[in-house]
Amino acid sequence: MRGSEISIFLILIDQAFDHKSWHGTNLRGSIRGLSSAEASWRPSPGRHNIWEIVVHAAYWKYVVRRRLLSEKRGSFPLKGSNWFVREGDSDEAAWKSDVDLLHETHKSLREAVSRLSSKELGYKPAASKVSNLELVTGIAAHDLYHAGQIQLLKRLHTITLDK
Repeated sequence: MRGSEISIFLILIDQAFDHKSWHGTNLRGSIRGLSSAEASWRPSPGRHNIWEIVVHAAYWKYVVRRRLLSEKRGSFPLKGSNWFVREGDSDEAAWKSDVDLLHETHKSLREAVSRLSSKELGYKPAASKVSNLELVTGIAAHDLYHAGQIQLLKRLHTITLDK
C-alpha cells in the first residue's frame, strides 16, 4: 500500500462496505441472507426497493472508480445510469447476479483507490466538481447511507408482514 493516507481510505471504504466496525451494519451486512422476494419488496408504489438500492450502489462505485482512473463512460455492465428498475421477487439468480455485481464493483473501486498516491487525493478529475479525496470519502458515506436505508426497509417489511 502506498502512503498512510491511502491505507486510511481503504479502511474507510472497507468498513462501510464489508469489514467489521463500531458503527453497526455495513452495506454488505445489510443485504446478507436476503431473498429476491425480500429484496424486491417496495414500501409503496414508486419507491425504491432494496434490490434497486444495491444496483444503485454498484453503479456509483463504478462511477467513482471510473473518475479516479480517468476512464470513459460506458463500461458499466447494465444499460442505464443511477437507478435501475428491479422486479422479480422469485428470480434468485438475477438477485445473486446483482449482488455479485456490487461485490465486483467494490473490489474494482478498492483496487483503484489502492493505486492512488497521496498527492493525487487533492486532484479533481476531468468533468468532476470534487477531488479524489471527496470521491473516496463520499462513496464510503454513500454505502453507509444506503445500508441504513436498507435496514429501515427490512424492518418496515417485517412490520407489514406482522399485520
